[in-house]
Amino acid sequence: MIAGALFGVAFNALRANKLRSGLTFIGIVFGVTSVMTIISALEGMQDQLEEVFASMGPSTFMVGKMMTVMSDEEFFEKVKRKPIMLEDAELVEESWTLCEKVSPRLFRRSNLKYGNQTLRRVDVMGGTANFIDIVDFEVAQGRFHSAEEDLHKSHVVLIGDMIREEFFEGLDPIGKTIKVDGRKFRVTGVARKRGSMFGESQDDFIVIPLSTYVSHYGQSRRGGVYLTIKAVSVDKLDEAMDQTRMILRAKRKVPYDKPDDFDLMTADAILDMLNQFTMMFRLVLVGISSISLVVGGIVVMNIMMVSVTERTREIGIRKSIGAKQKHVLLQFLFESVMVTLSGGIIGIILGFIAARTLVAMIDMAIDPSAVAITAGLVISVGIGLIFGIYPAMRAARLDPVKALSYE
Repeated sequence: MIAGALFGVAFNALRANKLRSGLTFIGIVFGVTSVMTIISALEGMQDQLEEVFASMGPSTFMVGKMMTVMSDEEFFEKVKRKPIMLEDAELVEESWTLCEKVSPRLFRRSNLKYGNQTLRRVDVMGGTANFIDIVDFEVAQGRFHSAEEDLHKSHVVLIGDMIREEFFEGLDPIGKTIKVDGRKFRVTGVARKRGSMFGESQDDFIVIPLSTYVSHYGQSRRGGVYLTIKAVSVDKLDEAMDQTRMILRAKRKVPYDKPDDFDLMTADAILDMLNQFTMMFRLVLVGISSISLVVGGIVVMNIMMVSVTERTREIGIRKSIGAKQKHVLLQFLFESVMVTLSGGIIGIILGFIAARTLVAMIDMAIDPSAVAITAGLVISVGIGLIFGIYPAMRAARLDPVKALSYE
């Protein structure tokens, strides 16, 4: 009953001052919208990154000359390292006891041609047949190349979905022949469409057998080979990484008192590093967008102060007929929270729409986040409580006799 009465009184008071309530409402809407846009966009980007790295699986790790770089100094230090070569991968494969599978990979950019159509600077990966068994790499049509094809340096290729759209729209690409840097390759499969990330297509690639890649292009002396290794189990992951580290350090003659001259990382480690790197960026963005919320809160407090002044006689009448301090306090707090919460709900909806539009510009998609929605509701209610408490306390402490005589 009390809650219903408070709601009715608060609603009538807000309706009686439409312009004042509307201005407060708009201020909160803009503030929550800006915060929600930032939070939702960052959450969407984070989810996309996690989805990409999750394809590796929990028992998989990567080894390379230079996996991550967090500063210019680190880059110039790592670029001097010796590349990891295929013989290093073979030694790891021969010496392991805790690694189930290892897949060396090489990368470059090449020009593709089919009929009169040409695609330039397409990502080419040379990989072993077991790569598809190590990572969650899905084939939508056809198949990945086999171990026999890798052994015999076959000219077969798996293409990304963008290549299929450009060359074979409306056609069955399986069995067709394309040219990679002038050499003929038979299409055996099409990878599942992965979409775009940060405006860059993830489907602009082809995969050929590693032996075929090496026979045509050799090994890169700049970047070297990248290894994707699957441990025998999740529990043995750390031990498998240590074993791989010892094998490579011995092969590359790294002194015992020197750090590794290669990077060895899991997907979780890469994500943690990215999160640390972007944490300050996120805090700055949310902090800047929160300024509008502070301004909206100040507007709420000023308008509630004006409301208390205008309704002094009303407060006096309520107190004279038995209303207690807590009732008056709750009444004005309820009015403040009603405005900020309704503005917050609209701000959450507009913020999500704005974030979705923003993220769509870089070809990504986001879904409503429980974290973002909860944050929006908590922020809007918090503003109503924090900035409405002083006017409400002032109203509750008014002397009924003085309030009744107020003109």
